[in-house]
Amino acid sequence: MKRRSTHILFILFIVTLSLVNISEIKAQDNGSGKLVHVIPIEKEVERGLEAFLRRTTSEAVDANVDHIIFEINTPGGRVDAANNIGEIIQDVAIPKTAYIRSQALSAGSYIALFADYIYMNPQATIGASGIITGDGNAADEKAQSYWREAMGSAAESKGRDRVYAEAMADKEIDLPEYNAPAGKYLTLGPVSAIEVGYSNGTVNHRTELLSELGLAEADVVEVEITFVEEIARFFTNSTVVSILLSLAGLGLIIELFSPGFGVPGSIGIISLIFFFYGHMVAGFAGYEVLLLVVLGVGLIIAEFFVPGGILGAIGSLSILASLFMATDNIRQLSISLLIALVVTIGTAIFLYKRIGLEKGLFKYIILEDAETPDRGYVSSANRDELVGKIGTAITPLRPSGTVVVDKERIDVVTEGGFIAKNTPIKVISVAGSRIVVSKHTKEEEE
Repeated sequence: MKRRSTHILFILFIVTLSLVNISEIKAQDNGSGKLVHVIPIEKEVERGLEAFLRRTTSEAVDANVDHIIFEINTPGGRVDAANNIGEIIQDVAIPKTAYIRSQALSAGSYIALFADYIYMNPQATIGASGIITGDGNAADEKAQSYWREAMGSAAESKGRDRVYAEAMADKEIDLPEYNAPAGKYLTLGPVSAIEVGYSNGTVNHRTELLSELGLAEADVVEVEITFVEEIARFFTNSTVVSILLSLAGLGLIIELFSPGFGVPGSIGIISLIFFFYGHMVAGFAGYEVLLLVVLGVGLIIAEFFVPGGILGAIGSLSILASLFMATDNIRQLSISLLIALVVTIGTAIFLYKRIGLEKGLFKYIILEDAETPDRGYVSSANRDELVGKIGTAITPLRPSGTVVVDKERIDVVTEGGFIAKNTPIKVISVAGSRIVVSKHTKEEEE
């Protein structure tokens, strides 16, 4: 049953890998001769989105399109991903329009500023771009200063007044006329965005936008994220990374306590595969990372057959190194690994108390036999029957030596004195393997 479950999980994973990066495109042919690509920028801004935009903008350039429309609806995300996406958009020479359908906040506002034109839905907003750390607090002064300058430069690169972009990133800039007094980040609606030159107009839908751009008769291509890219975006999310690494640790530790190899181990392995696969699709890891993982796993398996611990240690370090090589955020990965380590150790302690080490793979690497008396193991023979018997010293006893008792040679010691060879002796006590004798005289016989 376990083997069948493992095969099913493996087949499902292979099917997933077979879904290669085939562009999903919906085309609307109006026969005008002009071509427009519509590229969505949705959900959180992270490195998976960066990989998607790198592909789609490259396809737009190859297709020699006349215009690119970025349809934006994002609450923001990571600064490093936003920086890279900004560079991607800036490097494309094709005319570009950012259409904010709902919100372009934080990193989303930064991305929108690189477009040649910005149009907004009547309910859309842009701004509120202060940097927040992972624990929910404001970033340090150095990071905030950098981000303020980056926002200002992005606005200035397209001829917009940088002060409003800086006010989106720095709440100390006082703009009470736009409901952003000192202490509050600037957020612009459609009307105020037009007033400050950050929006070229307000439109209700894409058809109206195309008309405003003079592209009402253009052929429109809707570029959608592929299933594989969705997987990459999902599995590179910081929360999901923590879950994957925890599942990998749990699968391994439960498998060690379980006989055979079954579902827990399969889940652990597939979790690791999804981690590396997502990061490879997102462009963070190459095949050298996979080679390092395979080497590490091979060395750990070899440890079960070659004693010493060195191979297992090298294998573990190889896998750990591959994790850090595959990530684009070492700090976040360290936090995820710490979470996974706590979960794994906690589970190991629980299973040890409930099950012990008598089952699973531990039974092959931990010695269970005990040399107990009830199983026939004794440290030495019990010779109490010798007490009181008479024998002869066949070597000098100084104080140890050898005697013969009932034709049996026995190693003995005296009470402390010297007994010459061929002298009669008497066994006076036995304590384990220690047999004590004394000189025997005729008076004692009488």
